[in-house]
Amino acid sequence: MTAGAGRTLRWLATLEPGERERLVAGLSDGTIGEIEQAWDWWAHAGQLPPPGDWRVWLLQAGRGFGKTRAGAEWVRAMARAVPGARIALVGATIEDARKVMVEGPSGIVAVSRAADAAVWRPTSGEVRFGNGACAIVYSAAAPEKLRGPEHHFAWADELAKWRNAAAWDNLTMGLRLGTLPRMLVTTTPRPTALLRQVRAAPGTVVTRGATRDNAHLPAAFVQAMATTYGGTRLGRQELDGELIEDVAGALWPRALIERQRAAAVPDLIRVVVGVDPPAGIGGDACGIVAAGVGRDGHGYVIEDASVTGASPERWASAVAACAARVSAERVVAEANQGGAMVEQVLRAAQATLPIRLVHATRGKAARAEPVAALYEGGRVWHARAFPALEDELAGLVAGGGYEGPGRSPDRADACVWALTALMLDRQGEVRVRSM
Repeated sequence: MTAGAGRTLRWLATLEPGERERLVAGLSDGTIGEIEQAWDWWAHAGQLPPPGDWRVWLLQAGRGFGKTRAGAEWVRAMARAVPGARIALVGATIEDARKVMVEGPSGIVAVSRAADAAVWRPTSGEVRFGNGACAIVYSAAAPEKLRGPEHHFAWADELAKWRNAAAWDNLTMGLRLGTLPRMLVTTTPRPTALLRQVRAAPGTVVTRGATRDNAHLPAAFVQAMATTYGGTRLGRQELDGELIEDVAGALWPRALIERQRAAAVPDLIRVVVGVDPPAGIGGDACGIVAAGVGRDGHGYVIEDASVTGASPERWASAVAACAARVSAERVVAEANQGGAMVEQVLRAAQATLPIRLVHATRGKAARAEPVAALYEGGRVWHARAFPALEDELAGLVAGGGYEGPGRSPDRADACVWALTALMLDRQGEVRVRSM
């Protein structure tokens, strides 16, 4: 971008939208073209290369974030910076590489200016730049084609779709030209061994991003996606760009949680609030989860009202407020931490609150196993997505242990207490001693 175009952009940004549109209409085609191509101006932060001497930049983001545009602009910048550079363009398939990375609406051809003189030669699978730089298209499905060629730079797109790790090995072994060979990896994450390997490798810098970060997307589309998929595993992966993995031996595999997401919740005949109080102030969360039993005999988790870093008065107030919202018949609170103090704090928050104190005689995972079996049997459902709660459930391991977020699965434990009180006590399947 020329200095003149930069000054024009900064000036236009200070104007009201109507005045800006009127003045832009009077600009020359050349100036408008420069403004449209001013990538450093239009890009959001996640689309720009990170600082430092990294070898691999992993841009892990949701759909619509602008990964392809970022990749195409980075390739164009590398070609301009190093005359005669050889750049590898590797897609999951040769068709993906051509239609997305080169010919797509955000591909290299679309973002190149006349000054770049980028010419796409489909028969040879090359993009030729005016300064002698050349970008060559490859397919990750044909790893032998990457054995031998050397490159200064590489752009690997949708790494999570690659089916052959040999393509990555051959590509990285050939990335050895110039003083600082680099690679950009753009992908929507999936828990593949290759993606985990790349993320953990020395020299990899990770940029995370979500669909909603792209201000140029239609607001109606972003809202529709959030309404339909927000908080679900699919939404967190495809929209938020999270890498979500199953823990080995998990009591609640991710697929099970997704399967048990209710389309609708029937009338509930009983509702309780489970509480896992924190051991101290400002430490673990206070797990507060409401669940009910429907007329169909199934259990439904209807709210996660957990709070973190709260004083006893604050978490007790959160419990009372949750109980009032869901019209709970009682609160079931674990008394291992604090005993009578737990009841006193809850009574102070709401004197008429029906409270049942329970004492845990087994570990969290052991208490959770019968409840997990209810999920497996299709008897417990989630009224909507509860990301924080579900992350903790997915971290509980059969036979004991916890590998989820935080030090302790406080939300999950509150959920287990609520569902145990609703669906298991009368059958004697879980030993709960009342105080």
